[in-house]
Amino acid sequence: MTYTIGLVVFPGAEELDFVGPWEVFTASAMLREHAGEQPDRVLLVAVGLEPVRCHKGLRVLPDITFNDHPNLDVVLVPGGMGMRREADNPALLSWLAKAAASARWITSVCTGSLLLHAAGVADGRRLATHFAFEDELERRGATVVRDVRWVRDGQLVTSQGVSAGIDMALWLVGQLHSPAHARATQRWIQYQPAPPYQADV
Repeated sequence: MTYTIGLVVFPGAEELDFVGPWEVFTASAMLREHAGEQPDRVLLVAVGLEPVRCHKGLRVLPDITFNDHPNLDVVLVPGGMGMRREADNPALLSWLAKAAASARWITSVCTGSLLLHAAGVADGRRLATHFAFEDELERRGATVVRDVRWVRDGQLVTSQGVSAGIDMALWLVGQLHSPAHARATQRWIQYQPAPPYQADV
């Protein structure tokens, strides 16, 4: 079975929050294609198709928009300095609420969990976020799990900052396909976290 994976981008998004998982998902797709299987589609989604300048200056081109995209099986929301502005963006928040109703998995990296919380997607769910943001997310009424790389609560999967999104994405590849395929993907990108990552699943 193949899946369509949408990674949200917005001005001020933290680059590695989505580029790390992008590498995992596209490496997985490449390995499936080399094995004669149908690869997953991995797409950047934004409010429009104009270039998006991220937090550290990287500019990226979205593939699809909130108003024009195929059905998304997986949605990933990054964090970054732009997150605070996007937390008041009704176009993004309403789209996230709609996407969560149909996607198989809704995920976030770093402070992207605040956007899921603001959209009402994470109500009553356990969340992970960057350690420096845990107190603020709790003050906003969220249930925060501390000192773990990523947390699964139903179809919602949230991770801590930056490289923790890679851990989460590898686990998710294992859920979409198989643990063996996830291990092959991890080997291909030569990702060997040390010490081994922790999670709450």
